[in-house]
Amino acid sequence: MDSHLDRFLKSASAAKISPPYPRETIKEILLFLAVASKLKTGSIRYWLSSGPGDFLVSPPRNSTPTFYSVAIAKEFSRILEGVKVITTTIPTKPPKFATIKTVNYLPNVLSKMEAEEKGAYSSIWVDDQGYVAEGPNCNIAFVSKERELLLPRPEKILFGCTSKRLLILANKLIGKGILKSVRTRDISVEEAKGSAEMMFVSSLIPIMPVVDWDGKPIGDGKQLSFLFW
Repeated sequence: MDSHLDRFLKSASAAKISPPYPRETIKEILLFLAVASKLKTGSIRYWLSSGPGDFLVSPPRNSTPTFYSVAIAKEFSRILEGVKVITTTIPTKPPKFATIKTVNYLPNVLSKMEAEEKGAYSSIWVDDQGYVAEGPNCNIAFVSKERELLLPRPEKILFGCTSKRLLILANKLIGKGILKSVRTRDISVEEAKGSAEMMFVSSLIPIMPVVDWDGKPIGDGKQLSFLFW
């Protein structure tokens, strides 16, 4: 939760929205909601708005920021057999906007729809320098043939809280000889497609194997051995 709140408040500051409550109060609200919902499985979603507006571009000077939160019942199932992805033709968001967690999801929606129209599960964004960016609602990780765990640099994407957790846990595998290193860096499409394993990383997944990219198999085209380490 702390990691999510850090990103939430950082994004609010970048969007020039002042939270109506201090951080600890927001945390208490979310914890109270989780208890009050009586849900055993599900998720909590929360939003911060600049407040009621007048349909103009900038918010009224006297508007009061508003915080919303909701508990959603959901049963989670993991896709272990692997999914297919495509390189999307929808332009990636520039770093300034990609790194802010907002509800401006039109590019994300269009890239996901494009993938589904082509018979794939999801899509991959590639930046204007030819480096792998992210998926429409998840991060991407790779295991190289040299047994390096690689993730795209966080400065140009919405680097997820689950990815941060993955980096911490994966470092423990270095001492066991399972991985040689764990790094974030620029990853070219050619290098990515030549990796031994590829996966989506997100809080609702949390890890999903990708076995086919643009019609070509990743590694041996089978599910990740990474899932069972």
